[in-house]
Amino acid sequence: MKPTLLAFSLAAALAAVSVHAAEPTTQTVDAANPPAKVDTGSDAADGATRNKPGNKVQQLSAIDVTAALDQSRNALSPDTGSSQYVIDQKAIQALPLGDATPLNQVLLQAPGVVQDSYGGLHVRGDHANLQYRINGVIIPESISGFGQTLDARTIKNMKLLDGALPAQYGLRTAAVVDITTKSGHDLGNGGSAGITGGSFGTINPNASVWGSSDRWSWFVTGNYLESDVGIENPASSRKPVHDRTNQVKGFGDVSYLIDNDTRISFLFGATNNRFQIPNNPGQTPQFGYLDQTTFDSARLNERQRETTRFGVLALQGKFGRTDYQVSLGQRYSSVGFTPDDIGDLMFRGVASDIHRNNRASTLQADFSTPMGDNHTLRYGLYGSFEHGHTNNDSLVFPANADGSQASTTPIDIVDSSRLIARTWSAYVQDEWSIGEKWTVNYGLRGDRYQLFRTESQLSPRLGLIYQASDSTTLHAGYARYFTPPATEVIDSRNIAKFDGTTNALPSGANTTPLAERSDYFDAGISQQFGKTLTLGLDAYYRKVKRLQDEGQFGSALIYSNFNYADGRVRGVEFTANYDSGPLSAYFNLTYSRAMGRRIITGQYNFGPEELDYIANHYIHLDHDQKYSSSGGVSYAIDDATKVGADYLFGTGLRKSASGIPNGGHVPAYFQLNLNVSHDFNFDGFGKLHTQLALINAFDRTYQLRDGTGVGVGAPQFGPRRGLYLSVQKEF
Repeated sequence: MKPTLLAFSLAAALAAVSVHAAEPTTQTVDAANPPAKVDTGSDAADGATRNKPGNKVQQLSAIDVTAALDQSRNALSPDTGSSQYVIDQKAIQALPLGDATPLNQVLLQAPGVVQDSYGGLHVRGDHANLQYRINGVIIPESISGFGQTLDARTIKNMKLLDGALPAQYGLRTAAVVDITTKSGHDLGNGGSAGITGGSFGTINPNASVWGSSDRWSWFVTGNYLESDVGIENPASSRKPVHDRTNQVKGFGDVSYLIDNDTRISFLFGATNNRFQIPNNPGQTPQFGYLDQTTFDSARLNERQRETTRFGVLALQGKFGRTDYQVSLGQRYSSVGFTPDDIGDLMFRGVASDIHRNNRASTLQADFSTPMGDNHTLRYGLYGSFEHGHTNNDSLVFPANADGSQASTTPIDIVDSSRLIARTWSAYVQDEWSIGEKWTVNYGLRGDRYQLFRTESQLSPRLGLIYQASDSTTLHAGYARYFTPPATEVIDSRNIAKFDGTTNALPSGANTTPLAERSDYFDAGISQQFGKTLTLGLDAYYRKVKRLQDEGQFGSALIYSNFNYADGRVRGVEFTANYDSGPLSAYFNLTYSRAMGRRIITGQYNFGPEELDYIANHYIHLDHDQKYSSSGGVSYAIDDATKVGADYLFGTGLRKSASGIPNGGHVPAYFQLNLNVSHDFNFDGFGKLHTQLALINAFDRTYQLRDGTGVGVGAPQFGPRRGLYLSVQKEF
């Protein structure tokens, strides 16, 4: 498909520009030793790398007010006892697609992160349940979809926190993705523009502007993406059928220094993503429509549109010895699925026009007060008010008692529902430094969630660090977690309306979702060997009641949630990093086992035999993957030229086999990506950065899903080999 006029115009305007890419620096660090604060615009930044502890936070010059406030804001969020993986701007630029890398692909380079279809991620055996923070502010999650809301170009550095988290972190606890954005005060006045293009009709122009003036600072970025591969291909063919996507993203951060101790900031972002739903040719219709008995499945025309907007006003500063940040925010998210009426009726017996939207308004306040030389008291609260609306307009056929089609003339069923959810949370915790070797963080968190019922929990937390030597650090922690159901994916349809139709559900039970409650244990060690090699080992175990999961049920590619009565999740992560001169390399390997038993909510999505088996047996969760690994190597040939490679490996997500739900797994996969970058210098023009990426260099065909398993609605395949060129220019 040819690019649209908008993409062509942007491509022509930006084709000659690029941005300087620096060396990668990412690290796994112990919670007692967060990385030193540095100027993000400087190439002389801290050289800490993956899996290598950085230095403790150091006081910066008092004249750099912005940097001092950044440090104060960082002090609001402890991570004692948890596991932490840091990816900064330079590491992102060193990935094959550089700053054009989708955020989920960036996170896949961290240990314990498993890829899934539709851009989904699973951290340590959990389904979704990720919390996103920007500059310390929680951004409520969007309705499940294919597109990425946040853009890697905004990131100064990003921490992935998991394990036994301190009391400050709650609600979404599989992992916390804590993003610190780029800042005009750090970067100076300027901007960047460029384009990425290549295989499968991909065109991705982008532009950013940043700067500061006296007490004002701003960073604004936007990009547009077109591609013939918007969603994973359901067939093994190289190029999917009917899979075009158009995506627009924008983000901004504007701040004003009220005085040397106070700053007010406004964060905002928006995405508008449109997808064609890819087709699987050669399928046989299961139903007749009027006088029509045949339909070419390659000509189905299903589409989905996803929209997200958010804005946050944050006041951050210092009052006496107390650091604080108070924020008010709002996020609006919507998903609309438009069916192919005739085609969906003939293949599935239902054509559902589905629209979901959710608006969340939030209040967040965090405080940190030193108590003597050895204690730091942290406390805060969080509130969320969500209003959601779901509308299903479905065409179905009348059905006989045995479920067979009774008429070829469809009937229309409209089902609409609204919901209001309220969440309140508060926490208090103390970080206690005991001598030079021990740090203990203990605290208590309370959460209250109201929707169809009111649920609440008090959750103790305990984390500790032992600095055995300058090169050896041990950490351990325990956390009690309370995880409410994701309001934006709750399906509250009236299932009785579909009785006697071809969309009748397999079970009549319709218990509403429950909050998950779990006990989490985590322990690990980090060992440095000189200045070049760092090894890390981390083990975790989670015992769960009312374990939450999500699945795709029906024709629309939209998730709905349900609960298992019991769950058990455990795993081990190993990380290694080598960094010496022009050569750096990293390696992650994770073992995981995630099991659930007895489905107690959302039962109407499952057949009686499936429910009976799961009621009496622990089964693998559909997103469970026994072994996962990622790694990469980067080599600087000279100051202007670098080569690199990275890979992803997995033993395969679950599928149903031998009559057992999730009893097998799809075949293992290995994807190798290669890249080379070079900076050209032209008289009168300056530096032009170019980067060539080869994705899936061996063109291996591998399956992410085969269409079977609990809550798995369709097959999907991984990306095929693609060649992409990026050019970028700073000005």
